[in-house]
Amino acid sequence: MTLFIDSHAHLADPAFDGDREAAVERARLTGARAIVCIGESLAAAERARALAERHPGFVFWTAGVHPHDAAGFDAARDVPALRHAILAGAVAVGECGLDYHYDHSPREQQRLAFQAQLQLAAETRRPVVVHTREAEDDTVALLREAGESGVVGVLHCFTGTAALARAALEVGWYVSFSGIVTFRKWTDDALLRLVPDDRLLAESDAPYLAPVPNRGKRNEPAWVSFTVSRLAQARGQEPAALGAMVAANAVRLFALPLG
Repeated sequence: MTLFIDSHAHLADPAFDGDREAAVERARLTGARAIVCIGESLAAAERARALAERHPGFVFWTAGVHPHDAAGFDAARDVPALRHAILAGAVAVGECGLDYHYDHSPREQQRLAFQAQLQLAAETRRPVVVHTREAEDDTVALLREAGESGVVGVLHCFTGTAALARAALEVGWYVSFSGIVTFRKWTDDALLRLVPDDRLLAESDAPYLAPVPNRGKRNEPAWVSFTVSRLAQARGQEPAALGAMVAANAVRLFALPLG
């Protein structure tokens, strides 16, 4: 059995309302050492916190505002609420970032919300979990600025360019890959080899992006093992060794006190 840590799962999502506890148990049984449950909104963060409190030392939680929701971001209201969540035990700020593909929120508002959360990460000394899509130039500029402030983070579910990955790596950030790397359309194995051993993470992004052979189904943390195997194949490493490596990297980035 390959051990791993799922560094990004939306277990607070309503898609798990029918079997959330069972999904956590399935992850344990398939080799998960921990799950980082993402709070992509303040409401989701509260649900993630409740789940983590039921599974101490195994489920951890984050708190942030997703770029899709940045149109409603109010720094005067939301930054104190996020700060409170961080001080209550969230292991990271986010999921936050920029999404110029869907543009559900005005780009300027996305940038303002992202900058505010990067500043909060610097203030609280927490890592940041970043979503970026078709926003490479602005993402690079902001992560470099954050890096100068000592902020460390992860570009999650990475499908960007090698240049974007290198920019993140240059400021000490991590890069995480999801089940997308198992899809037939994935052709950039060189990108999977670009990330150094000590900066690589694996994730489910559940309930989205289920890896082959479960593509099309609701995703869950238990299936990160398929992504780990695919990463190992591309990098010429053994799955067990790579699983242990991504687990150690997640522990380091998020300062996880495993149970």
